[in-house]
Amino acid sequence: MRVVIQRVLQASVSISGTVTAAIGPGLLVLLGIGEEDGNEDIEWLVRKIAGLRIFDDANGVMNVDVRDAGGDILVVSQFTLLASTRKGNRPAYIRAARPEIAVPLYEQFCATLSAALGKPVPTGTFGADMQVALVNDGPVTIIIDTKNRE
Repeated sequence: MRVVIQRVLQASVSISGTVTAAIGPGLLVLLGIGEEDGNEDIEWLVRKIAGLRIFDDANGVMNVDVRDAGGDILVVSQFTLLASTRKGNRPAYIRAARPEIAVPLYEQFCATLSAALGKPVPTGTFGADMQVALVNDGPVTIIIDTKNRE
């Protein structure tokens, strides 16, 4: 699994001009699911995201996680995060999981994240043509890949 995490003041997802999910301050998580991903990736990634101390404390130091900051998390599926650009100029998406694998993992990821936060996690719609709007805060943007745990 590969994610791009952005600390936001607000974020929303629209489909066909209608806002289908929105949050105030918190995190926008763009989630790419690969063919080799599974439960272990979900558990590790949820712990990492929920515990990331990327919100400011009283002294203006990034030392607070999303739960302690009272923030929300919006999750949007994005298979293009698994793009390979090694050859040519047209990205290949062969590492991205097919929908029959990705959809259950996406749903499990969102449910596990919701349980870790103790509240619902708004989401985009898997496979839909979505417009994602956000106001990046900082900006703070973190990339995490469960296959390359740095």
